[in-house]
Amino acid sequence: MRLRNMPGLLVAGIAAGVITAGLALPAGLALSGVAETIDLSPMELAEPPLAEKTTLLDADGKRIAQFYDQYREIVTVDKVAPVMRTAIVAIEDDRFYQHGAIDLEGTIRALAANLSAGGVAQGGSSITQQYVKQVLLNSATTEEQKEAALAPSYVRKLNELRYALSVEQKYTKDQILEKYLNIAYFGAGAHGIQAAAKRFFGVSAANLNLAQSATLAAAVRLPTSTDPEGGKSNRDALVARRNVVLDRMAELGKITPAEAAKAKKTKLGYKGVPIPGGCETSEYRYFCQYVSAEVLADKRFGKTRSDRERALKQGGMTIRTTLNPKMQDAAQKGIEAYVGPKDGPVAAQALVAPGTGAIRAMAASRDNLDYNVVADRAHGGLGGVQAGSTFKTFTLLTALSQGMRLSDGFNVGGSYTAPSPSAFTDCAGNAVGDPNHAVTNDEGSPGYTTLQTGTWGSVNTFFMTLEERVGLCETVKTAKSLGIKRADGKKLQEFETFTLGINEMDPVTVANAYAAIGARGKYCKPMAITAITDRDGKKTSFTPECTQALDAEVADAAADILSGVFTKGTMRAVGGIGRPAAGKTGTNDNQSSAWFAGFTPDLAGAVSLADPRGATTHKLNNVTIGGRWYGSVFGATVPGPIWKATMTAALEGIPATPFTPINQSRFGVQERFDPWDEDPYGEDPWDEYGQGPPDGWDQNDPGTTDPGNDGPGRDEPGPNDPGPNDPGPNDPGPNDPGPDDPGQNDPGPNDPGPNNPGGPNQGDTPDMSPGAGRG
Repeated sequence: MRLRNMPGLLVAGIAAGVITAGLALPAGLALSGVAETIDLSPMELAEPPLAEKTTLLDADGKRIAQFYDQYREIVTVDKVAPVMRTAIVAIEDDRFYQHGAIDLEGTIRALAANLSAGGVAQGGSSITQQYVKQVLLNSATTEEQKEAALAPSYVRKLNELRYALSVEQKYTKDQILEKYLNIAYFGAGAHGIQAAAKRFFGVSAANLNLAQSATLAAAVRLPTSTDPEGGKSNRDALVARRNVVLDRMAELGKITPAEAAKAKKTKLGYKGVPIPGGCETSEYRYFCQYVSAEVLADKRFGKTRSDRERALKQGGMTIRTTLNPKMQDAAQKGIEAYVGPKDGPVAAQALVAPGTGAIRAMAASRDNLDYNVVADRAHGGLGGVQAGSTFKTFTLLTALSQGMRLSDGFNVGGSYTAPSPSAFTDCAGNAVGDPNHAVTNDEGSPGYTTLQTGTWGSVNTFFMTLEERVGLCETVKTAKSLGIKRADGKKLQEFETFTLGINEMDPVTVANAYAAIGARGKYCKPMAITAITDRDGKKTSFTPECTQALDAEVADAAADILSGVFTKGTMRAVGGIGRPAAGKTGTNDNQSSAWFAGFTPDLAGAVSLADPRGATTHKLNNVTIGGRWYGSVFGATVPGPIWKATMTAALEGIPATPFTPINQSRFGVQERFDPWDEDPYGEDPWDEYGQGPPDGWDQNDPGTTDPGNDGPGRDEPGPNDPGPNDPGPNDPGPNDPGPDDPGQNDPGPNDPGPNNPGGPNQGDTPDMSPGAGRG
């Protein structure tokens, strides 16, 4: 057997070693797999970066989660306790600092045993060779490559020797030891010495003592059979192997026999510190899942999903996120105050910053669901729940964008039926009106209803009529411009009850849509990541992706109307948050789900409540939630109070930003033309009785039914105006009782005036059709 391309001394040394060992080949033994000429020249080893954990940070830079395939924290050799370095060298390669790339004594001893056995029976590997083997194993991406890295063949062994020669030429002994300690697997899911020290004993590698160091040095040889997570027999085996290490250290003079004896008397001391990381163990489980989904969908981090998974779990990235710990805490506590973790219904909430789309919090009443209850399917969620009357806001926005004023309205009853199929047309041009289906309100017939009173009372029949007039497709387009899409990823359902919230949604999407109104119509895509820095320090920054989805003044007018929900509408019993705020309740048919979505210029949020066992089979009727019994749950019953508690705490200490005042000349309260009236000079369609003055813009209001000139006539209600005793421009409506009319605060049930605190239609009102929305 000839050796070529080897340094002379090395060849001579091997020859001398063979003679000294008295090595002789057994008669008739064939050297299978070994070439007649052995090439032991150095061969460059490709050393891809070690699989290293990716760390998630909140907006303040605090770690909130980690991702990894191999739990590893790389440390430099000076951050490893000297006694640990001594222990691993003593048991694995005691001549490590004396020999070169190949330990001749160990190699020839192993070669003799292997040749006698007819295969590779003994390792004899130096620490350098063990490092090479681990690099090849860690680099393997297929099962075939892994098998090749472990194959019991002379070819593999000789290649390891050639790689080891290259490594020894390239690095110092301390550098090789550092690399080995970082790549080695110690069992219990811990890769590398730092992870092992924390996992086994709850200390850093720098603070390991003698017994702990001997234990970890013992674990390297057989990390599976001595894995302490495997039970008592494994732990007993680990203690026995630890004592072998201590004896070897004493034999080599690295410690005294007394020190060895004392250390051997100590218990194993395994703590099993939970491995940090993974969304399942994160305090911010749902936000963590959202971030993970964002990275896995971003082709900047790999061409294929498998590439991106490796980058996330092995790339050692640092991900800075948008999560605000104070707001997250407020969201979680807001939910916990009203919904318990063992309740059937689950509350979920998302907070979003207007103007950036930054997700500030994602919380839920349960943290053990196997899906993301706060997000859509693309981010780990399921199908979401129907959003109910939160969708009426999109019809309101459409009406305002088409020229309606705050006080514009019409007479509606307690039931609405489409006059014909063509009364509603989807965006594909299909007639989807259903003349056979009646939409109803909770109670009574609201009468004359405006954009303000219809929104405050969440009047179903008003919004069905309004959607008919502004157009179903136009309303759908408004919703889409604000990022509205179904949580299950399917196409939005474009039926006549679209405005009543028949589509299943998730809190992140709804909160972000409402955030756009708070940002004066500026819609920004939901954003969870601000920057990602890879292990080499390369930084990828993320910036808001925004468009002006709404006319700013339209958004201002909508905010003005929606702010009245807290004082005159469905949330008046709950109240506001002590600063400018606006929002909308939502309750689906027969209480299958309940919502509240609201915003300030500084923060927006949406809360959903539904039973994950099935919203249609487990409705929110006669249920106990948070220790309280509810006959029926509406948007203002549980979601509204959660939102209020959350926003109050989340915005504490943040100066209140006011809403921009509405453009009075464009949207202010004023009698005006019907935008759908083809004959604006005919009878006044805004007059409840259709008999008003022919010209609503005539400042002297000369209508024939008006017995006197009472001013500009902007609040002229029609034929029942008593004339000279008219109390003035704040006359609330067509049923003016005369000179004793108390004005705009008339509490009578038929008064549609803007400050009416009561009336029959203030509560959420139902649509009795299957799956339709409510107030």
